[in-house]
Amino acid sequence: MLKEFKEFAIKGNMIDMAVGIIIGGAFGTIVKSLVADVIMPVVSGILTVPDFSNLFIVVKGVPGESFTSVEAAREAGASVLAYGTFINEVIAFLIVAFAVFMLVKGINKLKREAEPETESEEPKGPTEVELLAEIRDSLKK
Repeated sequence: MLKEFKEFAIKGNMIDMAVGIIIGGAFGTIVKSLVADVIMPVVSGILTVPDFSNLFIVVKGVPGESFTSVEAAREAGASVLAYGTFINEVIAFLIVAFAVFMLVKGINKLKREAEPETESEEPKGPTEVELLAEIRDSLKK
């Protein structure tokens, strides 16, 4: 069983998967930073909300207290609906989904370009017109 596992790992399947997971994790970090540090401040400026990630609604809180951030509300024991953070995560997901779509689209384009090359390598026989011309010429003789 150890030998089979070693062969499986060396084939590249496991290595490709590990590389994909590592790159995916790093890409997720970059996208999260892009959303939190670049996109959402612009959206916040357009909507005139100072910190978009701190948009929340107190569902059940401490009577008579108002909170300035999601963290402060949660530390005080309030239940909050942090819809600003949710919107940030949805935007991050859409960016990752678009990037994966573009990657798959590029791979499919490369596959389509590679397919005609394999077809052109096959020997082609004479066309129907060439065959009919041969038959005509042999009948004339």
